[in-house]
Amino acid sequence: MSAVPETASLVTAGRVPASSRPLVRLNGVSKTFSNGTIALKDMTLDVGQGEFISLLGPSGCGKSTALRIVAGLGEPSSGSLDWPTSEHNAAGQPEPEISFVFQEPTLMPWATAFENVWLPLRLKGLPRKAAEEPVMEALSMVGLDQFRDAYPRELSGGMKMRVSIARALVTRPKLLLMDEPFAALDEITRFKLNNDLLRLWQRFGWTVIFVTHSVYESVYLSSRIVVMASRPGRVVSDLAIDAPYPRDEAFRTSPVYNEHCRHTSAALHAAMDGGEHL
Repeated sequence: MSAVPETASLVTAGRVPASSRPLVRLNGVSKTFSNGTIALKDMTLDVGQGEFISLLGPSGCGKSTALRIVAGLGEPSSGSLDWPTSEHNAAGQPEPEISFVFQEPTLMPWATAFENVWLPLRLKGLPRKAAEEPVMEALSMVGLDQFRDAYPRELSGGMKMRVSIARALVTRPKLLLMDEPFAALDEITRFKLNNDLLRLWQRFGWTVIFVTHSVYESVYLSSRIVVMASRPGRVVSDLAIDAPYPRDEAFRTSPVYNEHCRHTSAALHAAMDGGEHL
């Protein structure tokens, strides 16, 4: 396996020093819904700054539930969510800088690409003129600056997802949460967006938590893969993908990639069988 040069940056190497405080920590988080379904049980996970972590597992294992709890879109039934490095407001509550990309683009059909990306800034009270530069920069990041005036009906599925990503990036988040954003796309578009996402991650140094069902996608993107099992949802494996960045098509066909895919697939099958992968 290729060694990561000691001089590589944290983002390039996909590593975070053991002494660093995590950006977010889930401490024994459990979630039980009102119908009695146990979505998560005792989930403990440290997410280091600059990491790219994929949550991988079968349907119903609580991946999206965990993501929504981190985003503040749901409350745990027990356990805690800690933000050791985040600023706190006057009430003493953490105010993490988070953006969320959902499985569907969820664009406003009556609004242009520019207006869709402007939305989170507009909700913060930023007028259109003042938003021009950050919105166009976000559209440029995803290669859509020439489509600022296009409506969603005029865009392909991949382009709609790019607008959704630009909308998430326009607020300059420290943590980017992505819930199977490429699942509905064809393979060629998916590969292209995987490459674009890694390029942006390396450039800006975000922390990413990415939900996927795909072993191949998780290995290609991630510095760590957290494998989850269902009934109840829980972490059963935490795998380091210690191949260096940048990654490209040569990596997809390399023995290192294939070995990581085999190892990750074995962990996923163990999770689906209800056992732990050691």
